Amino acid sequence: MTPKLILTGFMATGKSSVGPLVAHRLGWIFVDVDSVIVAQAGKPIAQIFADHGEAHFRRLEREVVAHLAADRRRCPQCHGPYPEVISTGGGALVDKSNCAALKRAGVIVCLTARPEVVAARVERSKTRRPKLAEGGKSTLTRIKELMDERADAYAHADVQIDGSDLTVDQLADRVISAFAAHARRRCLPSSDGVRSG
Repeated sequence: MTPKLILTGFMATGKSSVGPLVAHRLGWIFVDVDSVIVAQAGKPIAQIFADHGEAHFRRLEREVVAHLAADRRRCPQCHGPYPEVISTGGGALVDKSNCAALKRAGVIVCLTARPEVVAARVERSKTRRPKLAEGGKSTLTRIKELMDERADAYAHADVQIDGSDLTVDQLADRVISAFAAHARRRCLPSSDGVRSG
């Protein structure tokens, strides 16, 4: 039974770029949790933070993750779980209920990058990042703080891949290889003959 491929990781580590490419290569559906939240709320994430606060955003995120993780649709060809690549926001895994739900649904691949690389990407981007504006600190300092805060949560991923020095194509290759290896392990019979996963 093929599990879903869950992409997570810190902001600007490549989730939005590599997710659709991985899904295309696998012939699967790509779903971005943040995009679903934006569509449902009718406003950008930065505006959700500004209007309602982070707690409200995290509640919306939890609802979307729970819905996607509990998706019981079956693939019309193999009749296994509906094949999807799901990309989460950078803080999704910090929530224990999100982490547990995503663990049950599939293989979690956490993308990482060096703080300096993330800072450079963020500064080139036009996307507003509410978490980086907190405390009035430099972008790099805030990135390092957030990475430290989330390190334990990201450690729950099945695999971590550093994309600092990789092209999007190279990163997609690594993600697919890591997913295939972990998906096989989930589906192999255990020593007592009971199937895992």
